[in-house]
Amino acid sequence: MVQVTYPAVSITIRTADDIDRALSRAARAVGRGARLVEWRLDELAEIPGSTNAAVELVARSPAPSIATCRSRAEGGEYDGDDSTREALYERLVLADKPPRYIDIDLAYWKRSETLRKTITAALAHCGDDPKASLMLSTHDFERRPADLLQRVEAMSNEPACSVIKIAWQARSLRDNLEALDLVTDRTKPAVVLCMGEFGLMSRVLAAKSGALLTYASVGAGAETAPGQPTIDDLLGRYRFEKIGPATAVYGVIGWPVAHSLGPVIHNAGFEKIGYDGVYLPMPIPPQFEHFKATVGSLVDHGTLTFRGASVTAPHKENLVRFVAESGGRVGDLARRLGAANTLVIDNAGRIECTNTDAPAILASLCGAMGIAPPQLRDVPIAVLGAGGVARAVIGAVADAGANVVVFNRTRPRADVLAGELRECRDAAGRPFRVSAGDLDSIADGTFRIFVNCTSVGMAGGPAPHASPLPEAVTLDESVIVFDTVYAPARTPLLDQAEAAGARSIGGLDMFLRQAALQFRAWTGRDVPMEAFRESITGRIDADPDPT
Repeated sequence: MVQVTYPAVSITIRTADDIDRALSRAARAVGRGARLVEWRLDELAEIPGSTNAAVELVARSPAPSIATCRSRAEGGEYDGDDSTREALYERLVLADKPPRYIDIDLAYWKRSETLRKTITAALAHCGDDPKASLMLSTHDFERRPADLLQRVEAMSNEPACSVIKIAWQARSLRDNLEALDLVTDRTKPAVVLCMGEFGLMSRVLAAKSGALLTYASVGAGAETAPGQPTIDDLLGRYRFEKIGPATAVYGVIGWPVAHSLGPVIHNAGFEKIGYDGVYLPMPIPPQFEHFKATVGSLVDHGTLTFRGASVTAPHKENLVRFVAESGGRVGDLARRLGAANTLVIDNAGRIECTNTDAPAILASLCGAMGIAPPQLRDVPIAVLGAGGVARAVIGAVADAGANVVVFNRTRPRADVLAGELRECRDAAGRPFRVSAGDLDSIADGTFRIFVNCTSVGMAGGPAPHASPLPEAVTLDESVIVFDTVYAPARTPLLDQAEAAGARSIGGLDMFLRQAALQFRAWTGRDVPMEAFRESITGRIDADPDPT
């Protein structure tokens, strides 16, 4: 029998005056698809005479509930005595309308014989319907506890315990794999979650391993644990209720990736074609060692069903190296450029990397100009930036025969990139024409096209209100300015170009084109571009990230 994994919302109650508002928020969350409500009673329990309020809250809950009063040692806010907590739990268990579960932390349960006797007797006394059950939990908000497996065993062996719950601060994405395995190997219904920016995978993929439930917040800013998604994101963006053991897992790998729009568009694409997949943000620190260890673990995991990823800064070169060292296939363009942005894993575990940035850039630029790629031959192009996006842009236009000069805030990086790409050859065997220049001298050139590949002008970036192009550069109707930044849709650079009469091209079309090529590589199917566009309507300025 397949275990149904329930989405639960967690809500903090501070005073009795919060109850009506909290119930209203819970009702809205249940209306959106939450199946359980966790009532966090930490602060309420410290107020004398609050037990009746807690009983009333649980009785009026719009869905079956979990009641917990968590101490500061377990990441909660309760700082009172044990006897008060014990009386609260007993009263809730024996109430006419008890919570479905009472969540008591393992450390408290182990140290208090009085608690164990009181709650065990109450659970036995309350009969079968309605009946509360005991969830024992353990939390570590700093790291994976060294005695994690001993804690799991202690909870599993406790006769009164019906559900075990474990949560710890993840150190990397690899912690999520252990969390999924712990649920798979359970002897009792289990909830195993990783917290923090690395832990989202364990929350969204809880159903792949058959966890009893996963937690979400009722809204942004209302999280009761670090890394909790909102109920809207869990059920909407990540399509939680459609995830099962066979669901294929994809993601965007980078550092950082928290605000990437990749999960929005690709999950919308999966929904559009009825594909059993989910796409997640996957943060991996910049070093190759982190990339190799983490991606290797994802690929090799027996039940994760990891099938691919978008790879963004700073890992595009790491991807090529990883696939080559792993004996996988490096696509021709990715090999020539030394950078890839798409990882594909087939059902047999074979890996491949390709570069969809370059063809998307070329199609976007030539489409806006109304020309074919061969017409870029000998066209002088200035590229601003020397990172992964710049490498893809140069590869695309130099492959078509353009004459490219790279400008960067630090000249040595531009020299290195130009030197590497001069070693490349286009499809006809001709060497790329790439050189580097001083940013101070960019106005001295006679460039027909300027391409921004920096984060200058990006909402949420280091210089959101600036343009990367010096004012001394002459722009007129003969010049084209292409900004690869797509958030916001109107960047300062585009405003500067249009004010001078130059033709401007935004980065959104390029972003969607490269994503569509990735989608085809993973699913073998095309998704209508309008589906991608619709999925991010209204999000470009609110949820920016150039990945």
